[in-house]
Amino acid sequence: MPKANAMDDPDVSAFLAAHAAAHLVTVGPDGRPDSTLLPVIVDGDRVVGHLARANDHWTRIAPASPGLVVVAGADTYVSPAWYASKAEHGRVVPTWNYSEVQLRGAVTVHDDPDWVLDVVTRLTERHESGREQPWAVSDAPAKYVRGRLRAIVGIEVVVESVEGKAKLSQNRSDADREGAIEGLRAEGDAVAHLVADEMERALRG
Repeated sequence: MPKANAMDDPDVSAFLAAHAAAHLVTVGPDGRPDSTLLPVIVDGDRVVGHLARANDHWTRIAPASPGLVVVAGADTYVSPAWYASKAEHGRVVPTWNYSEVQLRGAVTVHDDPDWVLDVVTRLTERHESGREQPWAVSDAPAKYVRGRLRAIVGIEVVVESVEGKAKLSQNRSDADREGAIEGLRAEGDAVAHLVADEMERALRG
């Protein structure tokens, strides 16, 4: 990875705190890869979440088998027409800008209602805490909650490595980066605007 694109530890932590879902990627015993988007909490050296019991992904995960958790940010196409250097020499090509953190480690499935209840409670608190009247798992009847818990299984990844990459045109001149930011902001696309904001933070930082 180019050094300019590597996220440092504080940036990785902030990125993970801002993104609440990830793709869990594992390989089954037949060599077929499986991927599921799921809500997650990154807790120190662990990533925890849950999968639907009806999703056979979890049945294909051998205990402590290797897994990849991909937390993706906003991404978008960047036109070379926006670069100042296009007018200077024309030697420019399109690119794709994005931010992403990949966590690798051993995956364990938890088919234990109490373990899963703890994860569901923590996930709910994460998403409800900022609301004026937050909903809590305990608001629902306990018998109903227990029934719903039978429909999911817990997932835990013990993280062995973390790699964060922010590809935000850091290899271009400041003039090219400014042009790309302006071009993305002129797009009628909210995602493009998010990438422009990230590019500006990287440029000004």
